[in-house]
Amino acid sequence: MSQISWTDVDNFFVDTLVEQDEALLAALENNKAAGLPAIDVTPNLGKMLHIFARMIGARRILEIGTLGGYSTLWLARALPADGLVVTLEYEPRHAEIARQNIRRAGLEDRVEIRIGAALESLPALAAIAPFDLIFIDADKKNNPHYLEWALKLSRKGTVIIGDNVVRSGRIADPAADDEHLQGLRHFLQLQAQDDRLTVTALQTVGAKGWDGFSIALVEK
Repeated sequence: MSQISWTDVDNFFVDTLVEQDEALLAALENNKAAGLPAIDVTPNLGKMLHIFARMIGARRILEIGTLGGYSTLWLARALPADGLVVTLEYEPRHAEIARQNIRRAGLEDRVEIRIGAALESLPALAAIAPFDLIFIDADKKNNPHYLEWALKLSRKGTVIIGDNVVRSGRIADPAADDEHLQGLRHFLQLQAQDDRLTVTALQTVGAKGWDGFSIALVEK
């Protein structure tokens, strides 16, 4: 058998299972052309988020970390016509690129972008909580704080997903101890210790290398 890479397998899954229309493809191209960090979720993981949202019948979704809005598009498309994704983005330029992508996809009525530090934006969301699905994909050092707010803004049955929890395996290396790894470890430990949550985490390999995500169900 010829040498097959993780990326080859991802490409096979995307070509076989994930149909991307012009709006999704254009969003990735627009993000690249704008020089945004190449850290969008992969198409198959974007569709996974879409499926999770549909599985739980989500009507209100919170996303912490917008970047160029590629994952936002997948989430917004899982919603009914009166659903809403509130997505938080620190960088105004990233938010503007995301707005372009959301506008092109015709999803402006289902997405609200709030600009600024997420920890400053989150308290104001109590007025429109609870959220059915919460996707945490921002600066990892603040994940414990994001979890605290996710729980405040959730209900029984809310699903909380944390992205990038493996970081090429460094999450399990005690010698690797930068502030983002510390934040991720604390984030995972807090979930394990919280009797309101049932939680697990999975490793992934693919076009973005070796990483993974956590997924928690709010039980009470």
